[in-house]
Amino acid sequence: MKKKVLSTILAFSMVVSALAGCGSAASGTTEATTDTQTSGETQIQTQEAAPAETQAEPAAELTGIDAIIAEAETMTMEELAAKAIEESNGKTFYGVGNSSRGKSALPVFIEYLQSIDPSYSMEFEWQQPKNNKIFEQLTSDSLKSEGTFAMTLIQDGNQIQTKMVDTDILKTFVPKEWAEANGTTADAFSGFLPLQTLNKVFMYNNTGSATFTNCWDFVYDGSHPLFMGVDSEIVGKNFLMMLTEDKYATWLKEAYDKLDDTKKAYFEPVIKEMQADASDLGLGANGAYALAWIKLWVNNYNEQTDDGPICNTLVDASATDQSGLLVYSKLRSVEESATVSVNNINVAAYQDGYTGIGGYGYCHYLFLTKNSPLPWTACAFIAFMTCTEAGFEPWGKDMGGYSANPNVAKEIEEKFQHSNGGGDEFPAKNDRGYDWWTTTGELVLEDPAYCSEVSFTVGSWIDVLDHYAPGE
Repeated sequence: MKKKVLSTILAFSMVVSALAGCGSAASGTTEATTDTQTSGETQIQTQEAAPAETQAEPAAELTGIDAIIAEAETMTMEELAAKAIEESNGKTFYGVGNSSRGKSALPVFIEYLQSIDPSYSMEFEWQQPKNNKIFEQLTSDSLKSEGTFAMTLIQDGNQIQTKMVDTDILKTFVPKEWAEANGTTADAFSGFLPLQTLNKVFMYNNTGSATFTNCWDFVYDGSHPLFMGVDSEIVGKNFLMMLTEDKYATWLKEAYDKLDDTKKAYFEPVIKEMQADASDLGLGANGAYALAWIKLWVNNYNEQTDDGPICNTLVDASATDQSGLLVYSKLRSVEESATVSVNNINVAAYQDGYTGIGGYGYCHYLFLTKNSPLPWTACAFIAFMTCTEAGFEPWGKDMGGYSANPNVAKEIEEKFQHSNGGGDEFPAKNDRGYDWWTTTGELVLEDPAYCSEVSFTVGSWIDVLDHYAPGE
């Protein structure tokens, strides 16, 4: 049955691809290539210039929100603040986001504007829709001539790409000082503006005898890691789709190669079984290793409703030998007792000899709405959160959340000392930082463009996998 579903998926995908290819040929467009540069705490993508012989059509004159964004991208924080004061004094600012901490950042932003003009005042409301309703809410608001929401802080790169950016509902604004800190310009930057990267990492309870020295151990016989399911938090599905990208599939292959013969023998039949699917899905040389890991993970993880309960379970002495994949920052809120302690868990990637992926990272992105009622204030607020330590502090006070501005990231670390967050007493809380996690720690990073590209093929393949049901 799964083969029939997969065949249908692939057949439809090829038809769509063919039609898209015909459209491109007819319009005479060419594909742009991308370069990825790493600077400080973020990855910047820039498009290469078109060949000299290609005559680009004159750019259309920008109007409305696009013209405001273009002008705002040339302005300093102080200049944006002046525009915000002029625009929103005495008004109410409405924001919507996946993170409730936007509500904490807004009063600090208002205080900053009042330091420039003591007579300034602004009321605000911040909404945090549940059950992934933020996309529906923003879509509905986009139908108005003037929207309610001035801006949004939003996650899930795949749905942002397909539902919000491709449909022109959300607009990217790149603050001048953020671009300069990352060694680029607003014109050269492509992609979404990240406020921060969050990481979810593999952890396990250490009160028993179980050890997890390889990322394949989390999908080995009898292992049922605690995890927010791919249906309850879609960034988890993005993580699985990203594993099929060549870089991460290679990481999985390299980790497999370091397993002992007994474990290799357990995984080898599944890997062989996945060879045909990997070929059908157009994956690279190591795609079967990624599909095997994904299949075993979905077949075996113990689905939970939230990362908080996962953390509470794992740090309890009674959770002997259990494991999970959860937001790293949850360790910050653990209340120590006779039976509960951060020292009852190990962060897998921190252990000597651990091999393979240590977890995954995804971003909170910032956008203006296309019909923002207060666009200048939205631009100033976005610049404040991404370019100042005070603006990022509501998120930066936690370990495992990394500012996409290297200057701000440095200031946050100097203030909160996350690298020594637990000291000698709680070593699991000593955050090794973005640079370590994305290299040595082998953190899998969400790429919205790749997720969007494979969401119908790989994503649909994931959807038909069997899920673990405890007790059955």
